[in-house]
Amino acid sequence: VQLQACGGGLVQAGGSLRLSCAASGIIFPIVTVDWYRQAPGKQRELVAAITSGGSTTYADSVKGRFTISRDNAKITSYLQMNSLKPEDTAVYYCHTRPGAYYPNDYWGQGTLVTVSS
Repeated sequence: VQLQACGGGLVQAGGSLRLSCAASGIIFPIVTVDWYRQAPGKQRELVAAITSGGSTTYADSVKGRFTISRDNAKITSYLQMNSLKPEDTAVYYCHTRPGAYYPNDYWGQGTLVTVSS
């Protein structure tokens, strides 16, 4: 199983970025996909999640600004990030949760998002 995250970069505060997470080696439609982030000196935190059925949850800090989605045909999850703030600066990781079919979870390699003030 491989998760390939991309789309990070440097953006000014108030700007937008879209992260992508392309999966391979996994039956993508049946897994819940998460996006986590880890800022320097801080613990990794859950930002957003989307279930196999398309239900979504968000951290309070990103509600109304970030949107998680998935395209099962493209075996890809997306994280649309709008109205970015300097405190959104972090390495962003995609993750698939273990379940009945997959006993293990899997992580992508991370993509760096830097928001300048």
